[in-house]
Amino acid sequence: MISRASSIVSAVLMAIVCTCATRVFAGPPLICHPIEIGKAPTLPWVDLNYQKADNSYNLQNLAKDTLAVLDAKPAVLVRMETLRRATLYARQDPQVAKELLTRLRARATEAPANAGGALAWFDFGYLTEAYKQWLGKNEPNPATGVDGYGWVKRAIEQRGSDPEMEFAAALITFGAPAGEHRNHIQKALAGASTDALLAQNLASRFGGETMSGILTAQAAK
Repeated sequence: MISRASSIVSAVLMAIVCTCATRVFAGPPLICHPIEIGKAPTLPWVDLNYQKADNSYNLQNLAKDTLAVLDAKPAVLVRMETLRRATLYARQDPQVAKELLTRLRARATEAPANAGGALAWFDFGYLTEAYKQWLGKNEPNPATGVDGYGWVKRAIEQRGSDPEMEFAAALITFGAPAGEHRNHIQKALAGASTDALLAQNLASRFGGETMSGILTAQAAK
């Protein structure tokens, strides 16, 4: 009975996702679309057109504030939204951007090879890829030449089953080889029936060609 209920929930989720067939990314996928995190604590809201004179947020506190959120061990979706906002702030000051990435790199390098350490690897990798998408080509970018996706994949391997990390990897690989991208979405979907926020984020992100591929693969099992 429980298994049947779970199957029904999964089917409903699939239907919701497929209704978004015409929705595509308009801009960098790690940046332009906020992650829904409910009421979880994170950095102050910042929009895409943020300029450092726009409000009273002190950019010198960005590394400290970001680490405070991440070190509180929030869900991966909260980490994603926190790092998205951090990137929007960091673009306004090259030194602030470098400090934040440097501190996350040191934290990841020193982290133990366990599930907790994998979160530090994820944070560094995700911020790296966010920087690559948002810091302009003619702007100083401390993430240049760093394989952030590699750090995220390493985190996934260490943690085992983590659908929210798989969702993050799917965003990173949007536009990459289809098989790799689709595989991450499929693994994210596997956990979405018990994670309402993940289901909501998946349903709002991906286009029909990806979803139809997943449905075909699952129907063939």
